[in-house]
Amino acid sequence: MRTEQPKMIYLKDYQAPDYLIDETHLTFELFEDHTLVHAQLVMRRNPTLSADLPPLVLDGQQLELLSVALDDRELSAADYQLDDSHLTLQPTAASFVIDSSVRIHPESNTALEGLYKSSGMFCTQCEAEGFRKITYYLDRPDVMSKFTTTLSAEQHSYPVLLSNGNPIASGSEEGGRHWATWEDPFMKPAYLFALVAGDLWCVEDQFTTMSQRAVTLRIYVEPENIDKVQHAMDSLKKSMKWDEEVYGREYDLDIFMIVAVNDFNMGAMENKGLNIFNSSCVLAKAETATDAAHQRVEAVVAHEYFHNWSGNRVTCRDWFQLSLKEGFTVFRDSEFSADMNSRTVKRIEDVAYLRTHQFAEDAGPMAHPVRPDAYMEISNFYTLTIYEKGSEVLRMIHTLLGAETFRKGSDLYFARHDGQAVTCDDFVQAMEDASGVDLTQFKRWYTQAGTPRLEASASYDAAANSYRLEFRQSCPATPGQAEKLPFVIPVELALLDAQGRELPLQLVGEEAPVGRSRVLQVTQAEQAFTFINLAEKPLPSLLRGFSAPVKLSFPYDRDQLMFLMQHDSDGFNRWEAGQQLSVQVLQELIGQYQRGEALVLDQRLVAALRSVLQDEQLDQAMVAEMLSLPGEAYLTEISEVADVDAIHAAREFARGELATALFDLLWQRYQANRELSRSTAYIAEFTHFARRSLQNIALSYLVLSGRPEVLAACLEQYEACDNMTERLTALAVLVNSPFESERATTLAAFAEHFKDNPLVMDQWFSVQAGSTLPGGLARVQALMQHPAFTLKNPNKVRALIGAFAGQNLVNFHAADGSGYRFLADQVISLNASNPQIASRQLSPLTRWRKYDDKRQALMKGELERILASGELSSDVYEVVSKSLA
Repeated sequence: MRTEQPKMIYLKDYQAPDYLIDETHLTFELFEDHTLVHAQLVMRRNPTLSADLPPLVLDGQQLELLSVALDDRELSAADYQLDDSHLTLQPTAASFVIDSSVRIHPESNTALEGLYKSSGMFCTQCEAEGFRKITYYLDRPDVMSKFTTTLSAEQHSYPVLLSNGNPIASGSEEGGRHWATWEDPFMKPAYLFALVAGDLWCVEDQFTTMSQRAVTLRIYVEPENIDKVQHAMDSLKKSMKWDEEVYGREYDLDIFMIVAVNDFNMGAMENKGLNIFNSSCVLAKAETATDAAHQRVEAVVAHEYFHNWSGNRVTCRDWFQLSLKEGFTVFRDSEFSADMNSRTVKRIEDVAYLRTHQFAEDAGPMAHPVRPDAYMEISNFYTLTIYEKGSEVLRMIHTLLGAETFRKGSDLYFARHDGQAVTCDDFVQAMEDASGVDLTQFKRWYTQAGTPRLEASASYDAAANSYRLEFRQSCPATPGQAEKLPFVIPVELALLDAQGRELPLQLVGEEAPVGRSRVLQVTQAEQAFTFINLAEKPLPSLLRGFSAPVKLSFPYDRDQLMFLMQHDSDGFNRWEAGQQLSVQVLQELIGQYQRGEALVLDQRLVAALRSVLQDEQLDQAMVAEMLSLPGEAYLTEISEVADVDAIHAAREFARGELATALFDLLWQRYQANRELSRSTAYIAEFTHFARRSLQNIALSYLVLSGRPEVLAACLEQYEACDNMTERLTALAVLVNSPFESERATTLAAFAEHFKDNPLVMDQWFSVQAGSTLPGGLARVQALMQHPAFTLKNPNKVRALIGAFAGQNLVNFHAADGSGYRFLADQVISLNASNPQIASRQLSPLTRWRKYDDKRQALMKGELERILASGELSSDVYEVVSKSLA
């Protein structure tokens, strides 16, 4: 068991660095059994601090120090202090040069931080604190330097040598080796450093910027994947054009490169000019990647490219400010995806994900503000709160200020802080200065954790023709924050008449109506707004477009929700009304199940979804979204005490009843869309995505009927389609169906056909891990023995273990605790090899307080077992200890 508790790091303790690094010159000698790293650091005393010369403390972990020199004077062991984490020495002048040489072992680096090997390729991951595993350095984001990097390796095995910036020289060496030197003209922190050496092929293209500069674009992959990168290249060019048009941001180097890596802890990394991607976020073609994968590639390519300004040119001062770059860039990539596809559907997808997962994070032991106050291990704070909630905070500023003023604010921010490491306050200040709006109270979104609750009620005064809306906001206690002050909550709304038309909106004190949809600012714990000149009692459409990340409650009855589904002009709120109606119906079924009563489905849900299916004018992707019942994870999140068995039974019963009642309409929609799929070549474009999404959700309902014609259609789709979207859906439908022999045959055929494609096999693992049929854990344990599975690859871990524990709730939460024991075993195993991945698998166990007493005891027991299992990484220790506190 850990005897030394990892140290907490606090925002309040931030101090500027004692020394700065103006130039960093690196030379890497890459060999199969070790790597030599030679570093020359041109340094000086921080001019903003006093003139004395404190000791220089360089970060370093898992490094074998071979030599160190100060201003060309070789230092002996008596001249410096060395421990497991630091190299400390004493400068003798305000400006000086440090030369050091270390030996590292990327070939045995299973944590995938720093420099490591993936599929025979050398690559790096330095965010957040991986650079200290490469050489001794001031490994913090507010120390920015110009980097020159030389790589030397055996030419036959590693013909491609890449680093940040522009290539400036290359040549051959004796013994079949070669070298290349790269120079990055822009100051950057060490976390943005990148290196790649391997036997890679590339697709090359060109982009002409708005100032008519030609930029070379290259995407590097292993040779067998060269046919899967065109979609990523197209996405990159779209991203570059969009960022110029919407934000005025132009790319600044002569070359932009992406490299696909099989073993990667994250999705991708925005290293300056050399983005390193998880292969799952680059490789996409119709036969091997779903529509969702194509859209993810487009979004992630955009996200990492947008970081060139929101993260690289302007970076964060310290890791507490992580959302400064991540929240802003998620907002930017979300807007990009909305422009490339359907804005309404994108918003629905983002909000559904936020409410299911980030709201759960806000309610759990790892809850923290968008700008945290403290952390033990920064890797644990690459969270949904930092990314998704951080994006929502930026969206609210955009809503409050308007698009034009927000653009002025972002222009000011980039101009004012180009080349600097700054804070969230600096960003908000730029928005204030550009708009003249005081955002002091709004900044509570950065400092207060938790999901605010917004209760709304209304009353109509027929004599005065007035309508009063009252709001009450609160926020539950979170770790370290018992009391919360009122937030600024932008509430976009409209008032609908009996025909569903939007009424003119005029508040008391206003001389005339101000539009038919507007944004109110709820800034007090209790606040009321009175609308006048309303001849009839309206129905409010509240929080349109999900204008704030809050839990809104308003006493809609089911008939009112059906009305909003049919008439609301806000597409998001039409979907939201359907979700609220579904939640009410499902919660009624859950209660019936718990009381042992016969389950009876409210036919108003059937009628509502029938009208959706009959609406030929409605976007097919919207139809698919509205047919999707709230997931079991979301129903768990909104439950006071989650009864996983009742939730699963109620939702499956509702799906079966809907499938029976709507069979003819679903079958009609399915056949029409499948016929189009048969007669139309695959295109990665939104109207095609929309058609397939409706086709596939229809099939998932239809198969519940057990009819032979549906089985035949499912098998036909699997065999005759030309794309992974339809094939994988057919497989998933069969895996969760009662057709046992067809299920086994199709699974075997799929694995045989795609056995040489790791990313497709990940999907094969996930489909089975997510199956809610009995015996889920036994299937997962058997799949862990499959030749295509390994705990060493993060994608495999996420596909099988993560999918089982995070998505297959009814099997993971088996009453005997077997799912909990299984996950704890995997976390203990992964802790020794890849602490980041280990800690990220813990999330399902951290929510133990959400369940009944028996499950609570079992889950808590497994957390205690992990804690007592031996020497824990700081990643795992932090999550487990906070979960048990």
